[in-house]
Amino acid sequence: MMGLLTDILLNKIMVVVVIGLGLWFTITTRFVQFRYLGRMFNILWSGRLFSRADGAHISSFQALMLSIAGLVGGGNIAGVAVAITLGGPGAVFWMWVAGLLGMATSFIECTLAQAYKRAKPDGGYRGGPAFYITHGIGSNWRWLAALFSVLLLATYGFGFNGAQSHIVVNALHNTITSISGYNLPLWIFALGFAGIVGIIIAGGVQRIVNMADVLVPIMAVGYIFLAMIVLGLSFSAVPATLAYIVKSAFGLDPALGGGIGVIIAQGVRRGLFSNEAGLGSAPNVAAVAEVRHPAAQGIVQAFSVFINTIIICTCTALIILLGGLYNAPEMAQVSGVVLTQNSLAVFLGEWGRIFVSVALSLFVFTTVIYNCYLGENSLSWLSNNNKPLIMGYRVLVVALCVWGGMSNLETIFSFADLFMALLAMVNLFALVLLLKPALQLMRDYDRQLKAGIDEPVFDAGMVDLKGLDPKVWPKSGKSTQA
Repeated sequence: MMGLLTDILLNKIMVVVVIGLGLWFTITTRFVQFRYLGRMFNILWSGRLFSRADGAHISSFQALMLSIAGLVGGGNIAGVAVAITLGGPGAVFWMWVAGLLGMATSFIECTLAQAYKRAKPDGGYRGGPAFYITHGIGSNWRWLAALFSVLLLATYGFGFNGAQSHIVVNALHNTITSISGYNLPLWIFALGFAGIVGIIIAGGVQRIVNMADVLVPIMAVGYIFLAMIVLGLSFSAVPATLAYIVKSAFGLDPALGGGIGVIIAQGVRRGLFSNEAGLGSAPNVAAVAEVRHPAAQGIVQAFSVFINTIIICTCTALIILLGGLYNAPEMAQVSGVVLTQNSLAVFLGEWGRIFVSVALSLFVFTTVIYNCYLGENSLSWLSNNNKPLIMGYRVLVVALCVWGGMSNLETIFSFADLFMALLAMVNLFALVLLLKPALQLMRDYDRQLKAGIDEPVFDAGMVDLKGLDPKVWPKSGKSTQA
């Protein structure tokens, strides 16, 4: 029964709803993801993105890195390979479509998260979908916020952490065994991984973002660098490969089976669940960043979707397609990370295969840390920041990492997928109800840029929005975050 419900939600309802709403959000925001694409790149080296206030806050850059830490993982290395295996090269095109439309959705949800965040006694912030539902839609919708928080805790705090722990522990085990020749017990890796996770999450959100701040750029740049080497070695074949992706996307290649429906479904699903736009996870991180205008962080978080899907997933896709192994008879039963490893080994030899294992382990490690943060943020809202309960949650997460690394997690995957689909439906429903406030915030940002203000500052008195925290967004014309 759970499998049937999950199949209906993920393969039928979710694809239509998320893509349909992504298109609607794109049109109503006047293609915000394209209008501000140049600004997204400029903020990387402008200095504004890297500014920090004090120990109580995290910067916009740190929020971006933490989001990418959660988005970049098994889906970028193994998931893309699965999409190509089941849907053919054309699935990559629909993955791009899902990513580009998802940028508009991410802009809206993260802009709202910034607008409706709350100041904490220590000077930091708390926010996310539970907050913009309660304060944006109204307190009588608190039940919907509570439902979202429970689903977020179940999906990320428990379901995905167990599954991701299984991936990273087994990847490390296989890599070390391959290099050393010694088949060490799996429990050693499970305990070691859980111990590292425990040390990081014990320090709270600041330690988590500090770790992501350093590790994520190194991982992402390293992986992209290897992809550039592959492109350089096969440069003459790149134009034909890109043309083949587009041609296959519309079922124009008679050699591909499964039909255009399978191609679209695989591409959209991998795109959606790789960048998580609309699922309500990224707004939890976007809300705690220190910025001058809510829309500024919306733009930054939309950029995280671009980096994840358009850049990193495309790197994996080109490695696989240029390697030429995805349709080889001997690879018929191979998919996921093994296909990516073998494809990279075509160009870089055996050490390329080892690099994929190490990269996957690091990517998934940061994803687990990110999931811990999301679960803790959700539990904090549900329990009114009950410290003993939060400490108990951290202990449970560490225990789950041990168990997940040593277990068969098919049941947990089914559980997590079902709750993730329900999570998305709740958040997307809230975004529809809050589209008008999101557009007001975007227009205020647009107005200031048009007036020649390079860094717009939000004045709550300039828009007709209820439910904002005056400690965060005053009406004086001078932001407390300036």
